[in-house]
Amino acid sequence: MERFYFKFASVLEARRIIKLVIGFSLLFAFVSFESSDIIQLNGGSLQTPVANWEGIVGANIANWIFFLIGITAFIIPTHLILSSFIELSSTSYMIRSALQVSFIICLSTIFSLTIPLENYPWDYNPGGIIGLFIAWYGLQFFGMLGFSLIIFCCLSCTTILYFDRSLIQFIVGFQNLIKLIIINFLTSSQRLFSPVKSRIKQKKVVKRIKENKESEKNNNNGTYSEIKLLNSQSSDSHSAPSNTQLKSRANEIEGHLIDFGIKVTVVAIRPGPIVTRFELQPEAGMKVSRITSLSKDLARSLSVTSVRIVEVIPGKSVVGLELPNAKREVVKLGEVLNSRSYLNSHSILSVALGKDIAGHPVVVDLTRMPHLLVAGTTGSGKSVGLNTMILSLISKSAPEQLRLIMIDPKMLELAVYDGIPHLLTPVVTDMKDASNALKWCVMEMERRYHLMAKAGVRNIANYNAKLESQKKQMNLLDDVALKPLPYIVVIADEYADLMMVVGKKVEQLIARIAQKARAAGIHLVLATQRPSVDVVTGLIKANIPTRIAFQVSSRIDSRTVLDQGGAEQLLGHGDMLYLPPGTSVPIRVHGAFVEDDEVHKVVKHLKSKQKVEYIDDVTQHHELTQTGQPGGHDDAEKDALYDQAVQIVIESGKTSISYLQRRLRIGYNRSAVLIEQMEKSGILSAPEQNGTRTLLVKNSQA
Repeated sequence: MERFYFKFASVLEARRIIKLVIGFSLLFAFVSFESSDIIQLNGGSLQTPVANWEGIVGANIANWIFFLIGITAFIIPTHLILSSFIELSSTSYMIRSALQVSFIICLSTIFSLTIPLENYPWDYNPGGIIGLFIAWYGLQFFGMLGFSLIIFCCLSCTTILYFDRSLIQFIVGFQNLIKLIIINFLTSSQRLFSPVKSRIKQKKVVKRIKENKESEKNNNNGTYSEIKLLNSQSSDSHSAPSNTQLKSRANEIEGHLIDFGIKVTVVAIRPGPIVTRFELQPEAGMKVSRITSLSKDLARSLSVTSVRIVEVIPGKSVVGLELPNAKREVVKLGEVLNSRSYLNSHSILSVALGKDIAGHPVVVDLTRMPHLLVAGTTGSGKSVGLNTMILSLISKSAPEQLRLIMIDPKMLELAVYDGIPHLLTPVVTDMKDASNALKWCVMEMERRYHLMAKAGVRNIANYNAKLESQKKQMNLLDDVALKPLPYIVVIADEYADLMMVVGKKVEQLIARIAQKARAAGIHLVLATQRPSVDVVTGLIKANIPTRIAFQVSSRIDSRTVLDQGGAEQLLGHGDMLYLPPGTSVPIRVHGAFVEDDEVHKVVKHLKSKQKVEYIDDVTQHHELTQTGQPGGHDDAEKDALYDQAVQIVIESGKTSISYLQRRLRIGYNRSAVLIEQMEKSGILSAPEQNGTRTLLVKNSQA
């Protein structure tokens, strides 16, 4: 026979109604209690109606409770009524009951000691028989002073343990309450006796002064005019869940985990714009893996789309459980860019990601990453995330400070930025041009290292600072223009297509840039919607430690990007996990949203301010040597092994790079360069579809 279970929420609601009814019943019975009712009942007369509002039962219950604990009885209905609306204590049921009994006994004893009998309206002791008994024996053994200290200690400890608050917090809260009452009284008095017109004028003047100061601050900090074109107000009104709803949800979580045999206590609740984190304190000896394995069962029991369990929260001994809100807030990019975190950031490459689970803006520095890998499925918000990063960069930096190279195989996402003054070359859509652009970045990196070595500095920031202060004293080459070096950010929207068309050479170029380009001011932002192991390889992950994972399709993809699960449980639409450099604990961020109209406004504004100046050499074909310098046919033939390599290929008839690498005992890159130069010299043919080459000359011709 199938067992039937009530929903935990229904049981909780029924429990609240029962508490409320019992609380008001006891309160009415206590308020209407008359001693004459007891005398009448003891006399055996049931014909005359009693004065108690709850009848004979109410009169007897009130009589017995007053007899036991006196006027402390009013604590019982008060507690029942309050606890039906709010959770007064987060401790377990047994401990809570023991603390309640201890609190009532302490108050009964205090009432027996302090309230004179002549001022008491009933025939019982003010503290009841229990309070009288403890007070009498306490005075006999400890005296008035000693017993008062004992009662004060017991009452204080009971209150602290029950409410989980210190005495200082109670005192500070009481002081704040008094201050609030006084301030509200004085404010209402001023409003009552002050003219209405003068108040309105003063308020408007103060607001205008603040707005002018803020605008002056923004204008002096940098180029923030693009931020004004972005909408900073959410289109829908977001209503945060009430404390009652959060407490109810916490009790529901505890109840469902108890059903699964896991006892936890919700010690903190942190609501955010999209999810709410409940911090759980497991009982001693409980393994976190037991809670983690129940994520799908909890999602089903709580009727939510997904539940993410955070096993480790830095600095705390609790487990985080993140539930989606019933109504999610739209995080606007304009709101994040107008925050102090972004406006006060000193880095030129400040990137606004969105808000964390507490609703605080998340602004990161690309120079500290120094490269970024972004992954996510279709519809997860990856493309919108790239747009927010681009707008963050161009809103903070002028074209003289930052230049961009955008690679867009889809020809859709980044094409809107074509023509802005920050671009080094038009948006690259041909993958061969993209490979050439990466080769140009390698050459530019080597050129910058040459300049920094001449200047005696270690990075681009020190180079620009020294160039600004000592232009004439710098010992540079004569043909080098003394201009500050801008930062260069390469943004590739679909890295997987680049790998598929061009091949492993792109991976080697990216690894080369990622290893050395940080000091030269060249940074990479790679995005892909196919985070498989053949795209996000170990070489890429080793050189790009900073990663962002939007919602992915499986736990395997999450492990490929973040080296851990969790991204498959995200909610989509900009919900992401950000893995900062130097740590293995990801941060959950709700990505900022920017509409297409806002992007077009910013692009149009940038185009009207300044014309773009492209560098044609970026997408031209380049040949790189092992040092990263441009080379050609003549440079390769200067290789000491070139003649020997030609002889080996002609004599053996084998044209593979790996064969030549083994025969000469050289590196793969050097062997590939030698084979490519033989192709240009007419010795070998171009590679066929299977990668093989044909020998075009004979031994006699060589």
